[in-house]
Amino acid sequence: MAKDSPKTPKTSSSRLATNPSVSIWAAQCGKCLKWRTISTQEEFEEIRSRFIEEPFNCDNKPNGSCDDPADIEYDSSRTWVIDKPNLPKTPSGFKRELYLRRDYSKMDAYYFTPSGKKLRSFTEVGAFLQQNSEYSEIKASDFSFTSPKIMDDTIPSTPLLSNSNKKGTTSSTK
Repeated sequence: MAKDSPKTPKTSSSRLATNPSVSIWAAQCGKCLKWRTISTQEEFEEIRSRFIEEPFNCDNKPNGSCDDPADIEYDSSRTWVIDKPNLPKTPSGFKRELYLRRDYSKMDAYYFTPSGKKLRSFTEVGAFLQQNSEYSEIKASDFSFTSPKIMDDTIPSTPLLSNSNKKGTTSSTK
């Protein structure tokens, strides 16, 4: 794990299928390595989309300083994931949502169109853009279904396995 990569913490509770998994957006300062919460998903995506060219630092936040205490601590009180740097920013009007699988095996990325249609793959994105000429300025490459990496050291010791091919891999004693 690169210490200066932008990261997004997630809560470790189970998710309803209709709710995205992300509870807090955060980035790690490249200078002091403290975690800073990011106010909105849009702001996080802006930071992530240009992270290699412009690494995140505390002074990028208004009135921010490396002298301030961390906004959040990296620990196992929640499940953390790391999003790849320089993924494209979600096109205007669209929404990217990440869902943590109940078995903590991975996160799934979906896009929602301005009309609310769920897009699950590049094929669906391409078909949607082809069928809707008002989005002709948007390219399929403006979307990324890359799954963030789940940080193993923050996964609960007994994840929910109800929808998993890993059923039976954990045991409990009563």
